[in-house]
Order: sequence, then C-alpha cells, then structure tokens
Amino acid sequence: MLAGCGNVQHHKDLGESVYSIVEDKNNSEISLKSLTSFDWEKAFLFTPYTTQEGIEKQLDVNFNDPSNIDYRDDIYLLVFMNGGKVGQYVEVDRQGADFTIGEKKYLTPSDDLIFIERN
Repeated sequence: MLAGCGNVQHHKDLGESVYSIVEDKNNSEISLKSLTSFDWEKAFLFTPYTTQEGIEKQLDVNFNDPSNIDYRDDIYLLVFMNGGKVGQYVEVDRQGADFTIGEKKYLTPSDDLIFIERN
C-alpha cells in the first residue's frame, strides 16, 4: 500500500454545494466537476457503514477516515485523489436520499455523475 494522507482537507464548501443540489427535489444527479475548483483524478463514493479496511482497500492507500462512516448511516463519504494521494474529502449528508455511481469503482473528471435516489 502507498502512504499518502498528509494534507487531506475536509472540503466543507463542496459539501454545502452538494447539499443544495440534493435539497432541490427536482435534481436527480450531481456533476462533481462543475462543483470542484481543485485538481482531482479519481473520486470514490463510500456508503454508510463502510469499514476503515474497505476504504483503504478501495483507495489502495493508507487513509484514516475522519468521518467514522463505519458507525454512521447519515452520510456518504466522498474522497478525492490526485497523483495517487488523497487530497480532499467531503461528508455528504443523506437528506433522506441514497447516492450511487452505478457499477463504476470511482468517478473521473470526464465521468463525474453521482445519481440521487430518493426514498
């Protein structure tokens, strides 16, 4: 496994932008590239109750999950990687919805849609 968790930032502004999109019941998808102002190559979406081991296995780097998502069902965790390192993460409030990226393992700037599934 690669190391690389030095300057990971919790991107609260992006979380608020996503919250606004989900809040509007007419929206069914989130385009990450249109919301990000930083460089990223891959974005991983982790569901509630994902374990620390599951996150590290998927990212293939050491990453200490600051959100404790393995004990929570109120958020999804969005982790952005650039240059093989985790750079940013966002805690995405569920707001009564579920999120999916389909069968993909991760998103890229050219394939950046998260789909909102409302209950």
